[in-house]
Amino acid sequence: MLTLPMVGIHLKRADTLRATSQPTPIDERPMLAIWELTQACDLACVHCRACAVAWRDPKELSTDEGKKLLDDIAAMGTPLVIFTGGDPAKRPDLVELVAHAARAGLIVAVTPSGTALFQKPLLEQLKEAGVARIAVSVDGPDAKTHDAFRGVEGSFEHSIRILTDAKQLGIPRQINTTLAPHNIDRLDEMAALAKQLEVVLLGVFVVVPTGRADTRLLVSPERLEVALNQLADLADGAPFDVKTTAAPHFRRILLERRAERDAIGVYRDIDRDGHVRGPRGINDGVGLVFVSHRGEIFPSGFLPLLAGNVREDSIADVYRHSPIFTQLRDAGRLTGKCGACAFKRVCGGSRARAWAVTHDLSASDPTCAYVPRGWRGA
Repeated sequence: MLTLPMVGIHLKRADTLRATSQPTPIDERPMLAIWELTQACDLACVHCRACAVAWRDPKELSTDEGKKLLDDIAAMGTPLVIFTGGDPAKRPDLVELVAHAARAGLIVAVTPSGTALFQKPLLEQLKEAGVARIAVSVDGPDAKTHDAFRGVEGSFEHSIRILTDAKQLGIPRQINTTLAPHNIDRLDEMAALAKQLEVVLLGVFVVVPTGRADTRLLVSPERLEVALNQLADLADGAPFDVKTTAAPHFRRILLERRAERDAIGVYRDIDRDGHVRGPRGINDGVGLVFVSHRGEIFPSGFLPLLAGNVREDSIADVYRHSPIFTQLRDAGRLTGKCGACAFKRVCGGSRARAWAVTHDLSASDPTCAYVPRGWRGA
């Protein structure tokens, strides 16, 4: 099914967490908070944002600190929290934290690593605790492709097992896949796998050169444009939703296609300043906040600009008032093609990739092929 990955989130705890077009006070509260419970993980992924290691950091947030963080996230009106890592299963208090978050009224998703650590009994406990979704990374349609990318033989088998066990328990499931040169020509096979496993969403991550990832994992703007159009084709009529991370220009593609289908012309729905109307999409620091295992507050896991620490600062105050976050939410500060683009308020380009490549938070996304109307810049 073809859906626009908008800001709003369907708040029923059932199957979907679907994107909606309902407006939200995005300057006041993020729609999504991601907490990196730990950097400990038994995989050795070539692109790892966290540069994960096998052991836990003694400076991780404690159980009590984590519960306070979850209460603070709920208090600022954020509906959805994702427990990520490293591998969340490396924390023995994972189930306790999920239960606390659910009691606080949060929708909770967990992203386990594809290892032997995440077994069915743990899934059963997480279901009882109130987990709303399990999201598992699958970075190729077969073991050879996935395991080479994840750095550990057998990871693909464990990832499929986790998804299958979750299906048997009735837990909604999602596949996350990182789009890079190793799999960009295999999107059809990834979609077929998503259909076979009956997931509710295929989340496609486009590489940001941070952590272990470098620019060799980037694809050209032209090749990415082809891939995003292919994703739109696959999503139209698929039994699962498709969304992207670090590729907000997917929203522009979907809006263009909707305009074409409705025979209204892409630029009809614009405001008097020449910007395409539409709800803002979640982006780095825009409807999104990331907390590291040590409590550090960042706009996203891919944009390592420190804005505060939950041990000392209010996460709500940091999100609302930090100069980093307020700049990211001000589309008027974008420069280059992104600044000239009519879609800048519904897209805005990947701020994390712009920063990683240029060290300019307002620069154009270097992997966007779109040329704004009338653009004559470099």
